[in-house]
Amino acid sequence: MSPRRILLRRTASGAGSRRAAGWIRRWIGLTLFALSLTTGVQGATTPDSLDTLLAQGTDAFRRGAFEQALATWKEAARLAGERGATREHIQALLGTAQAAQALGQSKQALLQLDLALVLSHNSGDPQTTAGVLAQLGRTYLAVGHLDEAEERLTDALTLARRDASPALTAAILNDLGILHALRHEDAEALASFHDSTTIAQDAGLPMVAITARINAARAALRLGQPQDSRLWLDQSLDQARELSPSYNKAVGLINIGLGYGHLRPLLPAIGDALLIRAAGVLQEAVALSERLGDARTSSYALGYLGHLYETERRTEEALQLSRRAVFSAQSAGVPEALYRWQWQVGRLLASSGHLDDAITSYRQAAATLLPIRPEVARASYEASTPDQESVRPLFFELADLLLQRAGLTDDAPTAQAYLLTARDAIEAFKAAELREYFKDECVDALQARITKPDQLSPTTAVIYPIMFADRLDMLVSLPTGMTRITVPIPAVTLAQEVRAFRRTVEKRTTREYLTHAQQLYDWLVRPIEADLTRLHINTLVFVPDGALRTIPLAALHDGTGFLIQKFAVALTPGLNLTDPHPINRETVRFLSTGLTQAVQGFPALPYVAEEMGAIHDLYRGDQLLNSEFQTARLEQELLDGQFGVLHIATHGKFSTDANESFLVTFDGKLTVNQLDRLIGLYRLRQEPLELLTLSACQTGVGDDRAALGLAGIAIKAGARSAIATLWFINDEASAALISEFYRQLRNPSISKAVALQQAQAKLLADRVYEHPAYWSPFLLLNNWL
Repeated sequence: MSPRRILLRRTASGAGSRRAAGWIRRWIGLTLFALSLTTGVQGATTPDSLDTLLAQGTDAFRRGAFEQALATWKEAARLAGERGATREHIQALLGTAQAAQALGQSKQALLQLDLALVLSHNSGDPQTTAGVLAQLGRTYLAVGHLDEAEERLTDALTLARRDASPALTAAILNDLGILHALRHEDAEALASFHDSTTIAQDAGLPMVAITARINAARAALRLGQPQDSRLWLDQSLDQARELSPSYNKAVGLINIGLGYGHLRPLLPAIGDALLIRAAGVLQEAVALSERLGDARTSSYALGYLGHLYETERRTEEALQLSRRAVFSAQSAGVPEALYRWQWQVGRLLASSGHLDDAITSYRQAAATLLPIRPEVARASYEASTPDQESVRPLFFELADLLLQRAGLTDDAPTAQAYLLTARDAIEAFKAAELREYFKDECVDALQARITKPDQLSPTTAVIYPIMFADRLDMLVSLPTGMTRITVPIPAVTLAQEVRAFRRTVEKRTTREYLTHAQQLYDWLVRPIEADLTRLHINTLVFVPDGALRTIPLAALHDGTGFLIQKFAVALTPGLNLTDPHPINRETVRFLSTGLTQAVQGFPALPYVAEEMGAIHDLYRGDQLLNSEFQTARLEQELLDGQFGVLHIATHGKFSTDANESFLVTFDGKLTVNQLDRLIGLYRLRQEPLELLTLSACQTGVGDDRAALGLAGIAIKAGARSAIATLWFINDEASAALISEFYRQLRNPSISKAVALQQAQAKLLADRVYEHPAYWSPFLLLNNWL
């Protein structure tokens, strides 16, 4: 198929163009295996068996057989350790770390590199140490720990320059360029890539030079220099074509072809020529990888060429190429490529009206992706920065297709099945999103334990908003079954209204929030108001997404009163993440902790003593106040006691990064990960922690991921429910509300959601605290029973 046969159109398919448009947020870790060879241990002389293992590991890695490479290099490391062959031991550890990283096993990669660093320091060889530091920095880059990456790469660069190692210096400068790019320091990034290119060229390292040039092309484009970007790509292509056939050459060609494709919208005058050039280079990559018998690389080359045809609406050619890409990915056993091309086939089938076949392909893509760790899903030749945006459209597009299919059937049970499957698609994304936020498998542990809440209480409704670009769909589970409500409001408009509401509802001296509260009520609740009344619903469970996670839904207003005056309200990050069991009020044991004193620059919370006193009067239990509330003491108490409720009354903050989310203790800051470690043993008990209460935490305005962390805190901590606040409120108001909540919770006839509703209603009835800024930020998360 000649590239000149491509129709030269500017229009692109919606989903495909969205994926392509995001490319400038992506940086090739093209830290190809060639770069790793420049940072490895050179000059090793090994016995045959060890030398063979090292060579076999290298060959397996080049073929994309990462598990085989990992096992082989591990055996080489074991053997080298037994023989005291330090250089070979380090070389094997570097390979093991690289294979582990390719498989998404970042922690294992860092452990291997830490051991290699100790060995390299003991060896007294600065070049070896520089090579290990360089790979450590590259690994930290891959997992998004930029400060740690900068420290290691800077140290490595100093040693490499001191030791006059141009190969290592060029590779490190390329990695520092990627670091600058990820920090949006584009001029500095371009300078680093330029220096890397110059040194690599002078040292006769063509693949390093090609890699740095491709990265320079991306940096130039972000700086608004598309002509310079094209020149960088032209130089890369000329140099790549001079290389003998190899895996690295094929990968370089793929990235060059992608670069030309991304230039097209920015250089419309030569868009046709760039399209032909992009297609031609990708076809070269296809031919080369097939000649080499490299199914993994062939899959990427075919898939990206298929995507180029997709953007030109050449559906038949795109489908043919995409299906070949699927076959190659299956042959090579590369799920991180396979899901992409299954997804692409689904998009193409959907665009040509084959709805059922499209749904099948989408479901195959989702099934392929879900078992993959997030790092592996990003391990393509266009490695994205650490976020879930690259896979979110897959699940939402699948849900959209399923909702379309539900609307086309007249059979009610069949329609219900499609609605449930659409909800399950979004549930799958929500679980993956939390897994990525916390960087561990706490979500899987919970899902293995819980019972799915398919049967609702006859007085409960679950509202599941799904924000699409052009509309809001709500899947509403009622005792009579599931119904779908469509509100013709674009996601951008809804998000703007949500942000305005969040910004104004915190202002205690104005009623600016009211207009926004009423508008959101009209969109989210009024369409189902009649059903809620008819079925005598008293509890609403929202499963919010995106910006909706950042607002107090209890403060929505129907024009005469707040939502909380008619319904108890709870939130959960996902129905499949909720363990719906009522709390045993008679046997539950409390541990109350908190600070009244000012510590670490945070103000005093004098009413915390009153709050904890009320809990003690109601439930007895144990307490840690002020100087007693230290991390070590908390850990000891949790180890010794069988507590069902952990109450923490202290300052806290949830941010975009889970590692920067914390609670203040008397002697420091307790991160979410530390909290998980402290109460992680509760996951092993027959009865987990029933309730975790955080009564003075806050999230940033408009920070969806911080709100995700707030909603996921119960899951991370292994608790069935959590109570937390969206923003820091009046200390006295907080103590009054929390105390009333626990008083209401003594009543076995009401749920936690109703207990919180009544506590909020008490503050609402107090003229001092009637403004929603005081009572609405308290959220009940997860299990509402």
